[in-house]
Amino acid sequence: MKRVFIFFIFLSSLKANSQEDLRKISDSIYAEGLRLYKSEMASWYGTDIFLAKYSNRQNVGGYFSYSDGNFAKCIFFSKETYPKVIGTISFDSSYKIANAFLDLNERAFSTYEKDLYSIRSATLKIISRDTLLKQYENTSLNIIPLIVNDERKVYILTGTNENGVVIFGNDYLLSFDQSNNFIAKKRLHANIISIHVGNVKGDSTVGTMHSHLPQTGDFITATDICTLMLYEKFTAWNQHYVISKKYISIWDCKKNILAIITREAWDKINK
Repeated sequence: MKRVFIFFIFLSSLKANSQEDLRKISDSIYAEGLRLYKSEMASWYGTDIFLAKYSNRQNVGGYFSYSDGNFAKCIFFSKETYPKVIGTISFDSSYKIANAFLDLNERAFSTYEKDLYSIRSATLKIISRDTLLKQYENTSLNIIPLIVNDERKVYILTGTNENGVVIFGNDYLLSFDQSNNFIAKKRLHANIISIHVGNVKGDSTVGTMHSHLPQTGDFITATDICTLMLYEKFTAWNQHYVISKKYISIWDCKKNILAIITREAWDKINK
């Protein structure tokens, strides 16, 4: 009897450790997805604000966004051999255009901005010559450079040019060393998934899903979360499920909360 009791304590301990591990994985993926979302939101609205006020379009070389404390910034740079910043748009957490601040004073890149510009430029060159990086009809490749705890990386997401469509997949992660030299590339999804949003007012859809092949991995990706946070406001979705062989990732589209459970637990719930 004592051995049986010890065995059940051991099983309970394993289950608790497993749940804690899943929580840590969930928190890590969510944090990265939030960073991507903040960057894309700043780019979305920053582009509209800048182009409405800046008349010399031929001088625009590009843009990128990043977090700066409690603010998100989108900067535009000039089309020169040695570009400089020609516009800075700052957003608070609401991302309301009325609260945004536009600075059109020209200036040099900060050290941090110069590094982001460097890995962004390197990524553009890789895209132009790497045939494994695919681009599909009616889509565009969105480049998101990130430097977090001195880890340098660039995410490439596929955005749609069609209304009423949300795209998951055809996304990549490029890694760079401390000197901004390219060192590795990873395809995040093994495929591309298009989901039609439908008519939001009349749509009775409460949940959507997509599956991950083994090559993609067990869990929802940071790029999935970024895409959901960007587009969920234009849908009637309540939840989105990412299904893999071992796990179910559940994203709450109303509360922006992520939960990951095992397929075993999922099957028990559905019984």
